[in-house]
Amino acid sequence: MSRIAVLSDIHGNLPALEAVVADAETRGCGLFLNLGDILSGPLWPAETADFLMARDWPTIAGNHERQVLTLPAERMNASDAFTRPRLSQAQLDWMATLPATLVFDDMLLCHGTPASDVAPLVETLEPSGLRAASEAEIAARLEGRSERMVLCGHTHLPRIHALADGRQVVNPGSVGLQAYDDDQPWPYRVENGDPLARYAVVERESITLHAVPYDHPAAARKAASEGRADWAIALATGRMHD
Repeated sequence: MSRIAVLSDIHGNLPALEAVVADAETRGCGLFLNLGDILSGPLWPAETADFLMARDWPTIAGNHERQVLTLPAERMNASDAFTRPRLSQAQLDWMATLPATLVFDDMLLCHGTPASDVAPLVETLEPSGLRAASEAEIAARLEGRSERMVLCGHTHLPRIHALADGRQVVNPGSVGLQAYDDDQPWPYRVENGDPLARYAVVERESITLHAVPYDHPAAARKAASEGRADWAIALATGRMHD
């Protein structure tokens, strides 16, 4: 099996996606897996959809795909509300075909956990914020699953966690957004501290995490031009403005 590039949380950031694909190809990756949260954000959702639809990678839906497809406009957050009207019917139909989870070559693909697209797998969200999950917490979230490797996203934090039974859990980080904050179910913040695009490479049992430079100032300018100063700061710095 060739090297596999694992991507997640692209969020419509086409320049970051193009840079990651180019980097992965130079590393010999012949297959790409996409873990969801693909288009939502004040960047290039339609163009990103076209790029991905043409490649037909194994892909799952994240919470933002579900939200864009199912929530009424008045309940959408700003990123989903920006995205939905910019997608064609063909692009929406493609999103609607994406499964919530997928098993590929004894690897489980899920966006959050196997049971939820909004619950983190290798982190735990508490009133005090986000912390690394314990071995017992991760094992409980994977109860009933036996795949040798679990690939997850959602939190944008690149992590490799080896379970005591030999299974490996990988979050490749985010291709398209290196910082964000949320208030569900409690307020928390994620900051990777730089604007580099993240992804992982899997080759048999070997896993490596990669961070790739791209034209992040262009992405930050696009977000700013759409009235999203929060995204502009996050894209430019990998941090959130206090």
